[in-house]
Amino acid sequence: MTAVTVSTAPALPRLRLTRRGRVVLTTLAALPFVVGALLFGLNGGGAVATSTTPDATFEWVTVDGGQSLWDIAASVAPEEDPREFAAQVESLNQLASSVVQPGQRLAIPAQYTD
Repeated sequence: MTAVTVSTAPALPRLRLTRRGRVVLTTLAALPFVVGALLFGLNGGGAVATSTTPDATFEWVTVDGGQSLWDIAASVAPEEDPREFAAQVESLNQLASSVVQPGQRLAIPAQYTD
């Protein structure tokens, strides 16, 4: 009788992921989705340029020496809250603060010029 040799290959080690390995693998798998969401979110929507001009016209006030936005509010819109008036003038004129300089021209919101 002939002897048959059966060779047994050594068993390959089973791949085991540690907790740290799972975190790294999950992070790498999620990274393209996070980058895509950020790009989509930051893109927002494109600005559209038009050839139409806005219909808004403003009344302009020149600041006198010693005048503040509160003083201007008292003369332009005495019945309104001066804090609200000052906030709207700051926003409209893109002022960094409520401090104004003599000779500075300020646009007054249309709601106060009627």
